[in-house]
Amino acid sequence: MGRGPSIAGRKNAEDARRGKIFTKLIREITIAARTGADPASNGRLRVAIDKAKAVSMPNDTIERALKRASGADAANMHELRYEGYGPGGIAILIDCMTDNQQRTVADVRSALSKHGGNLGTTGSVAFQFKHLGEFVLATPDAASEEKVLEIALDAGADDVQAEGGQSTVLCSTENFEAVKTALATAKLEPIRADMVWRPENRIAVSGETEETLYDLLDRLDDLDDVQEVYHNAALGEA
Repeated sequence: MGRGPSIAGRKNAEDARRGKIFTKLIREITIAARTGADPASNGRLRVAIDKAKAVSMPNDTIERALKRASGADAANMHELRYEGYGPGGIAILIDCMTDNQQRTVADVRSALSKHGGNLGTTGSVAFQFKHLGEFVLATPDAASEEKVLEIALDAGADDVQAEGGQSTVLCSTENFEAVKTALATAKLEPIRADMVWRPENRIAVSGETEETLYDLLDRLDDLDDVQEVYHNAALGEA
């Protein structure tokens, strides 16, 4: 009978995954800090630091990322957004940070083409997404759902969607901080809080198309230069 992965093997895999998450967050903090190293006056930096703390990034690592903002490494980094289509015509936005644009576009184009997709032109799919603040909270019962709904809407949220024991709070980017503060005051701690590009409508996928899309998303996530990937497929967790 076969044996599963060893404890050491599982730990190494988890360490590698954690290291990749840290690398992306450090890059985000560094780039965000280029427009101001004070989180109190830099909303994007505040969000990046909050995300880093949510995955237990040490404070000294965060501080080093902030200091890198004034260095040559940060100056050579470029923010890029690629738009394209995945299998089944799924619209995809791919946000990248890179010091080598030729490498990045080649890697992204290759990932898409190998999974039945293609790279599009600027504006080809972005119109299908809206930039929003998004908070996801655990709401295991009707009472907790009602509490989140009341607090969020009073704070200026646009919508609250409850499903599968979780509530998703959506708000404008301008109201992100107000909603975040209101939730914290009510001692409601989000599982996730971020500015996202959310699709206006989702497309159902299944079978081979769904499997290929999952493979593509994994491939894009593995690329060092890719920070975030957004799509309009209705997958299991959507």
